[in-house]
Amino acid sequence: MATFESVKAKLEANDQGHLLTFYDSLSDDDKVKLLNQLDNLDVERANRIFKKANSGSAVPEASQLEPLPKDCFKSTIGQSEEQIKEWREIGLKAIAEGTVAVILMAGGQGTRLGSSAPKGCYDINLPSKKSLFQLQGERIRRLQVIAEQYRAPENTNEVIIPWYVMTSGPTRPATEAFFAKHRYFGLKKENVIFFEQGTLPAFTNEGKIFLESKSSVSVAPDGNGGIYAALRKEGHIHAYCVDNCLCRVADPIFLGYSIASKADCGVKVIPKTQPEEPVGVVCLRNKKFNVVEYSEIDKALSEQRDEDGKLSFRAANIANHYYTTEFLKSVESFESELDYHIAKKKIKHVTIPEGEFVAPTSSNGMKMELFVFDVFPFVKNMAVLEVDRKDEFSPLKNAPGTGVDCPETSRADILKQYVRFVEAAGGKVVKGETDTSDVPSLEISPLVTYAGEGLEELKDKTITTPLIINNDIDLKRAAGIDVGIIAPIVSKLRDLFANFGF
Repeated sequence: MATFESVKAKLEANDQGHLLTFYDSLSDDDKVKLLNQLDNLDVERANRIFKKANSGSAVPEASQLEPLPKDCFKSTIGQSEEQIKEWREIGLKAIAEGTVAVILMAGGQGTRLGSSAPKGCYDINLPSKKSLFQLQGERIRRLQVIAEQYRAPENTNEVIIPWYVMTSGPTRPATEAFFAKHRYFGLKKENVIFFEQGTLPAFTNEGKIFLESKSSVSVAPDGNGGIYAALRKEGHIHAYCVDNCLCRVADPIFLGYSIASKADCGVKVIPKTQPEEPVGVVCLRNKKFNVVEYSEIDKALSEQRDEDGKLSFRAANIANHYYTTEFLKSVESFESELDYHIAKKKIKHVTIPEGEFVAPTSSNGMKMELFVFDVFPFVKNMAVLEVDRKDEFSPLKNAPGTGVDCPETSRADILKQYVRFVEAAGGKVVKGETDTSDVPSLEISPLVTYAGEGLEELKDKTITTPLIINNDIDLKRAAGIDVGIIAPIVSKLRDLFANFGF
């Protein structure tokens, strides 16, 4: 158990002794609470990170930046179906062998969306009212089914894709409760693993740690999420952010490409088409892989184009990554060399020595963050895969009604994708008279199709919206196939039980 003397000595040795200013005035319970928090706080590491983050160079010189080498870059756009099939089969075999897991970075709250719940709980107003969490969970379930046919005859194990859900302190209880309420979206509880991001204290601009109250230090998620310690035995990891409704969780094509490339790390990107688009790009910085923010690239470089007319710096990062477990476990060996990012924030705190609570109206301090891609400079074998934006990226960042990266655009993008799925299968979608939405209101459950497969029955068929296809019975009915009287009842009961994890 922590003692006052040992904690005091540690703090004073690191010039943070002010954190005990109000100790003598606290209740016995609050004294224990504060000492435990301070004892668990690695003050020396926090100071080191603050110093390093505040000594880094701001904008890299143009000479430091180079486009990605062609030998580590492939695109699914215009790629041959034979190559896509090869990558997909490699990925599905890895899933069938039980060597694939996914990490969901879900620490954010839906504050900008007008919600106090974790962002993954958000309903973008799909006809089914499914949350982002449910869409992603059902994609995992569908992939497990698809991968069954790639399982080796001697392998009798159930195909499982473990789902590691990274939360923050404030969002963990609500996230776990939401998953429990929805019976883990039909997945087995033991295959959904929750863990929290790491934390770092918030600092003043002068390097002093803030007190949030007289008995607690102000801390914030440090961004790295502790993903390195959360893993079990899986060899291939897909990590992604919660706020993309089009995300292909554990995408077998991306996995297969990365595995075939013998990559330590893989990055899925979309093509940046306009130089001024405010997105970070994957490129080389000082001959090492990196993500460089649009504000760090000067005008001439951002407008530079290749012989085919495409932007040289066009690999837009969408926070969608592949790692080998071996690489992630090696991060500990170079963690001290990673560059943390400074985020200027309005930090609520208690003044010292007055003890007055202050809620500032402007930035008064900083928090340090380490992003998943900050390990890129240490990657030896990188694989970058470009995908079509309309198929795989629709971020949910802004409040309803803003018109950009908001619930309305996410809803429209995913509904349009369902229409493309039907059209790719040889069917046709017609907007019905009762469909008042801006785009045809057609929703196809991820349990029916992951990426457009399994819709062959719709060939030469016309579908009239609004329509929800929840299961194979709905699919047959949409295709005009007689399913009898009993089948729809059985189907509805099956859906009901599936939604509750039975």
